[in-house]
Amino acid sequence: MTVTSILPEVVRELVDALGTDVVATDSDVVDSHAADQARFCPVGTPSALVRPRSTAEVSVALQVAARHGVPVVPQGARTGLSGGANAVDGCVLLSLVRMDQILRIDVGEQIAVVQPGVVNAELARAVAGHGLFFPPDPASRESSTIGGNVATNAGGLCCVKYGVTGDFVHALEVVLADGSVLRTGRATAKGVAGYDLTHLFVGSEGTLGVITEVTLALRPQAAAPHTAAACFDNVAAACEAVNDYMTAGARPSMLELMDGPTLDVVSRLRDLGLPHGTRALLLVQSDDDRRATTDLEEFARVCARRGAIEVLVADDPAEGELLVEARRLVRPAHEALGAEMVDDVCVPRGRLADLLRGIEQIGQDHNVLVTCAGHAGDGNMHPSVVFDATDVAMVARAQAAFGGHATGLGPRWHHHRRARRGVTQNGLAGDRTRRGRPSRAPRRQGRARPRPPAQPRQGALRTVVMRVVGVDEGHQGADGLSGAGGGRGFDVHVVNV
Repeated sequence: MTVTSILPEVVRELVDALGTDVVATDSDVVDSHAADQARFCPVGTPSALVRPRSTAEVSVALQVAARHGVPVVPQGARTGLSGGANAVDGCVLLSLVRMDQILRIDVGEQIAVVQPGVVNAELARAVAGHGLFFPPDPASRESSTIGGNVATNAGGLCCVKYGVTGDFVHALEVVLADGSVLRTGRATAKGVAGYDLTHLFVGSEGTLGVITEVTLALRPQAAAPHTAAACFDNVAAACEAVNDYMTAGARPSMLELMDGPTLDVVSRLRDLGLPHGTRALLLVQSDDDRRATTDLEEFARVCARRGAIEVLVADDPAEGELLVEARRLVRPAHEALGAEMVDDVCVPRGRLADLLRGIEQIGQDHNVLVTCAGHAGDGNMHPSVVFDATDVAMVARAQAAFGGHATGLGPRWHHHRRARRGVTQNGLAGDRTRRGRPSRAPRRQGRARPRPPAQPRQGALRTVVMRVVGVDEGHQGADGLSGAGGGRGFDVHVVNV
């Protein structure tokens, strides 16, 4: 019996078990949840949408799907840019946005216990009312959810000082593929005994289970940040300034870089008032009152030595936020231009200039807009290839610049779509569910079957990044990177909760 032939039975069973308030089958409603923000990734046709409010309802949904071998695609706010929350044909979508309760804020222990649908910025505001601070702040913080942040180990503007989401995860409640519920970790400040199962799940993108509760570490509220910005006439000089500044021992709470093409894109959306000839912008913040003045003075000296056109130190936090707003506008400004392919790479800070020079050359060689902005303080940058998806010739040039894959997807997305199949009981996944036929391989419950990574052709961006990080073609990860997002390539569904 194929997956397609049993879908009506599965949907009926879900409705009987959970009710129509939880299970939606209207095609317009279901289809509206079928994709995340990746505009250039394939999207399948889902069979139903389940919107649980509790761990028990998540467990029931997974039990029903497991009995019939139907793939389940959990989702959060669907702010992702890699197709991780996209439907596969015949799947059940599992939206966790209704599980949005902050269950507990413990001021004494400095922890928060939350459901996965809690929005990042809402949690930050809630704990601020108790004099506490939740540092991870991805650019999508006003809409992305804690569950998705944990599942992808999301970063953000403050990572350079505070680290990524995983550094703040104490404990998890997870529902496994067969519907069983697992608790990991601890609620105490310290806990080192036994296997660290919590951080096995963090960043696993759902390949091991669906996160339904998170215990997070908090920090005392930081001081209002002091902000400065520096304008350069070339991006290489800005990159060298970043390396010099960090080498000098600075501890900024934010250090961001926008290259010239990125500034051009953002300026179309809002006039930034930058000096004439600006082709790179550095933004720095320090939230340590004891050393902020010294750190920003050092930033100004370093940038001046590297030939900055102008260095501006904000007079107050409000002016500082206006400067930082330019960085937060990067994503909305790109959305207004059309389709884009966004990468997420990390290189040593000392090689940032090489990366940005290579990216600039790619844009020129392929006659396509390539921008780059990101977290320069830790070398984590986001090159973006922007194009008109209706222009066949431009799409081909964009593909060549990004990944060069014949299917129309870059190597990373090709690998992701090959990997994303759906949660099933018998190992988190299988081609059998996507293709609608049983697997001939023996079923082994609870295990994912590793297989060699795909080897698509390297595109220009891939080659530049590999060269910068020093990875030769025979020793790369499945996506050709040695930074953010490398992987072995398991035959599993990458879940973005």
